[in-house]
Amino acid sequence: MAGLTDGTGANGGQRIVLVTGPSGAGRSTAIHALEDLGYEVIDNLPFSLIPRLMDGPPLGRPVALGIDVRNRDFSATALIELIDRLTRLPDAAPEVLYLDCQPDELVRRYGETRRRHPLADAETPAAGVAREIDLLVPIRARAEILIDTTDQSPHDLKAEIARIFGKGQTSQIAVSVHSFSYKRGVPRGLDMMFDCRFLKNPHWEGALRSLDGRDPAVVHYVESDQRFSAFFDQVRDLLLLLLPAQVDEGKSHLAVGFGCTGGQHRSVAVAEKMAKALAEAGWRVSKRHRELERRGGGAPDSVQGEKA
Repeated sequence: MAGLTDGTGANGGQRIVLVTGPSGAGRSTAIHALEDLGYEVIDNLPFSLIPRLMDGPPLGRPVALGIDVRNRDFSATALIELIDRLTRLPDAAPEVLYLDCQPDELVRRYGETRRRHPLADAETPAAGVAREIDLLVPIRARAEILIDTTDQSPHDLKAEIARIFGKGQTSQIAVSVHSFSYKRGVPRGLDMMFDCRFLKNPHWEGALRSLDGRDPAVVHYVESDQRFSAFFDQVRDLLLLLLPAQVDEGKSHLAVGFGCTGGQHRSVAVAEKMAKALAEAGWRVSKRHRELERRGGGAPDSVQGEKA
């Protein structure tokens, strides 16, 4: 497989993956999975504009182009001509990813979503599915990579995309560690949340009250709680257990929150220590201290691990 970081394909040219297939087969899921792998994703760009991607300097990462029958320039002949044109370019390395699916499953999926098929304005989805599959026969024959999604869930498809296009890559999951105050509510978007209010509160120590959880004196005070070590170690071990499973599930981001009363001392100290521990284990980690940011003293930061 070509290197992802520089966007090159097998021949050294700009890697361009054309993602197509019948409507409902999982094209959107596939291009989102490629985006999570670091591809620059462009959906339904007019065919006439696609060759212009090669006019400028080489892009820093590979490109995934979502193409389906809704494209204003779409026809099987036009798409094949586009593939041939890109193939002839010395600086391009195109390949077609075709997402296939059995007609009855496509009809079932349309029945679940109650969406109108793009090729069946006033007809049943079955008529549109049959018409589209027939239209795409020449494209299917030109595909370098074919994935049958008939029996796949979106998670299965994401995993398959990662297996095929993510070879040789390290984990792309991003971990964000948040501290916050329960008084101001829980941050939106957290996947996991841990309450630190049981720990000794530096707020009641006059010398520590004006400091925050990044200060060594506050850290020492919080860690001196006899319950701290067991709490921290078990949460860290839980996250280290779950992160590889999240990668296998196809997740690209995991948000973990630590809360306390004011969001200044305990949650900040724990979040800082946890971000460092996860980074040392090789994960790509960012930190955000919501309440400190509100006061102007805690801009988001990142910690890079070997799995970044």
